[in-house]
Amino acid sequence: MTLKLTRRATLSGTAALLAAARATLPHGARAASGLETTKATLGYIALTDAAPLIAAKERGIFAKYGLPDIEVSKQASWGGTRDNIVLGGGAGGIDGAHILTPLPYLISAGKVTQNGQPVPMVILARLNTNGQGISLSNDMAKTGAKLDASPLKAAFAAKKDNKVAMTFRGGTHDLWLRYWLAAGGINPDVDVQTIVVPPPQMVANMKVGTMDAFCVGEPWNDQLVHQSQGITACVTGEIWKDHPEKSLGMRADWVDANPKAAEALTAAVIEAQLWCDKLENKAELADILGKRAWFNVPAADILPRSKGDIDYGDGRKVEGYAYKMKFWADHASYPFRSHDLWFLTENIRWGVLGGDTDTAALIARVNREDIWRAAAKTAGVAAADMPATTSRGVETFFDGKVFDPANPAAYLASQAIKKLAA
Repeated sequence: MTLKLTRRATLSGTAALLAAARATLPHGARAASGLETTKATLGYIALTDAAPLIAAKERGIFAKYGLPDIEVSKQASWGGTRDNIVLGGGAGGIDGAHILTPLPYLISAGKVTQNGQPVPMVILARLNTNGQGISLSNDMAKTGAKLDASPLKAAFAAKKDNKVAMTFRGGTHDLWLRYWLAAGGINPDVDVQTIVVPPPQMVANMKVGTMDAFCVGEPWNDQLVHQSQGITACVTGEIWKDHPEKSLGMRADWVDANPKAAEALTAAVIEAQLWCDKLENKAELADILGKRAWFNVPAADILPRSKGDIDYGDGRKVEGYAYKMKFWADHASYPFRSHDLWFLTENIRWGVLGGDTDTAALIARVNREDIWRAAAKTAGVAAADMPATTSRGVETFFDGKVFDPANPAAYLASQAIKKLAA
């Protein structure tokens, strides 16, 4: 039997749904009105740090903020994400994405686009801190390398044909892997070959011996351990405690055309981050992410590390680890400009960006922490719970290196291994 709805009935039903959504807004939040659009297409990669976008869609949070037509679309790789952002939502691509934090900068600067054509982007929020891992094959695990990568140096020299995988040149996983190797005295541009592998393909490639190590987000490090195909040498929070990771990146033209919708979108993501961060929601979140429509992996590959329970695969086990992925706690959602400066400085270190890059001007264009602050207020976040400044201050890494956002040149000079652009 076909059910026919009159226009009046449809409008009445829609009004009832919107009224219900408004009634369930968190304390202090307000429903958006007068938005320029209710639509946007957001990309995501099957990584646990995409959870805020997926939870906002699954739990109707986008609709609560007046954006019922947001689509969250799976991307095959970060290269695919880039290409679809360049294409744009109006042309069959995407308007924004769960994205590696350096990518909006590299795309805006035309460093990773076809023919070097820049496509201006903005960052509206950080999606998470921590939560990535560096994994080793079973053979390389025998070296004993963990947070200290130096035991791999002799093994790499003996093997000669060494491959280590990351997910995108100049992206976060590339930078964690390079930092870890270089801190162990291994030159990532000389002693090994770095290759690009999409996150969901990491475990399969390790199984067939394509690489000796990889850096990627969860759940793929945990899945590797569960399938006895390797170990986790370290989690990236051990390299840099509470380091920034993914961001909510949008095409600048979409934000410019839809400023109210951009604020509402960011507010919805903030509410989703608050939900994702609560321990009592982790099991439900793992079930959601594990669905065929999203990651198509067992929830058991997602849940443990979401709670900070880490089995490294070599006998080391921790529970409730402080270096677990955070979506909201300790200002995880706020896009500190000092963190963006570190990513740009590291990309200068490895020759992706030139030493003459005007980092201050680039950050001023890309980082829209002003929209985040307005959106956080919309989502009911108290002013006292927002960072007081755009800098988190001096950062210290596991090897004792210090990054002072006021003097990035000193940080660069302190790094013995680097590859500055000619």
